[in-house]
Amino acid sequence: MKAKIILASFLLLGSLVLFLSASRPFQSSGSFSGIRSQSSVSRYLYVAVPGIRDYLGYGGHGILVFDIDNNHRFVKRIPTQGLHPDKTPSNVKGVAVSLPLNSIYISTLESLQRIDLTTEKILWEKTFEGGCDRMSISPDGKTMYLPSLEKGFWNVVDCNTGDIIKKIDVFKRAHNTICGAKGNYAYMGDIASPWLYLADTKTHTLTQKIGPFGHFIRPFTINGKETMVYATVDSLLGFEVGDLKTGQKLARINVEGWNMGPVRRHGNPSHGIGLTPDEKELWLADGYNMRVHVFSAMMPYQQLTTIPVRDMPGWIAFSIDGKYVYPSSGEVIDVKTRKIITTLQDEFNNNVASEKMVEIDFSGNKPVKAGDQFGLGRVVQ
Repeated sequence: MKAKIILASFLLLGSLVLFLSASRPFQSSGSFSGIRSQSSVSRYLYVAVPGIRDYLGYGGHGILVFDIDNNHRFVKRIPTQGLHPDKTPSNVKGVAVSLPLNSIYISTLESLQRIDLTTEKILWEKTFEGGCDRMSISPDGKTMYLPSLEKGFWNVVDCNTGDIIKKIDVFKRAHNTICGAKGNYAYMGDIASPWLYLADTKTHTLTQKIGPFGHFIRPFTINGKETMVYATVDSLLGFEVGDLKTGQKLARINVEGWNMGPVRRHGNPSHGIGLTPDEKELWLADGYNMRVHVFSAMMPYQQLTTIPVRDMPGWIAFSIDGKYVYPSSGEVIDVKTRKIITTLQDEFNNNVASEKMVEIDFSGNKPVKAGDQFGLGRVVQ
């Protein structure tokens, strides 16, 4: 009888422990330890704000972290620097990750910050002559191609120290940058030029240009094999396609059934384009009509559908697995069903919107995989 009572007590205690574990409040700050098993891989969306100009009404200041596998629920806010001379938060211009250096980088109008992904401490912040824009990091995580703030050059930067390795003169208004997955080229979009420029990552010199496109290059994306580029250009509600091997423009695609009109930001009808990771679809921003248009990524680039969003979209990114698309207006859209499944909200239940976000996957407190701020194709074979 006594043994039965002891056994029943142990069973009751075990049930109580399981109940308390299941009902433990979700952590909203600090490290990831305790959120999930240290042995499992957890996926998080890192959203840098203010990521639409310096408007604090879209999520405030810092890096907001959302749990992708828990309906994109808010996890925590990581404090950042990046301030105007008057000490108010500056526009975030880009976000990039170096897994080998365990770091996330945030560029603002004036500076570049390196933040450790485990300790969440700012390791350094450096200002650059000519300012900073949307950068990209080489696949080995060592070298950054950092455009000046719409000046005529890019800085090649050591990701560890922040020191400038070399300066690459391009044209007039350096802006968007993509480092190819193969590590051989950096693709540079100068928004005062109808050409897309390529720099050799071994010599840090210009070797090729693609185009000319129909107008000045705006946001663009490339496929995993680095054979195709899909670019938005000024004065076009739609996109153009270029061949990265021959250097020729191949196609110009207009959005059908929707008119162009004035936009609040960027001055361009379509500012934002993403290629699904499986490279089957292109998702395109439409600022005037506040919509995202979906196209087949194969000739003749059939227009498939359109999705209304709550604010002007100015950027498009994807989860690594391609299940979710993230327009900068703050919705989370299921790529397969085209349904908006949730909207990003901060710890105060305020709507969050940003043009600078990236997925980072963790095993315990260690980042093991990272996406990209651009909607890039991931078919490399």
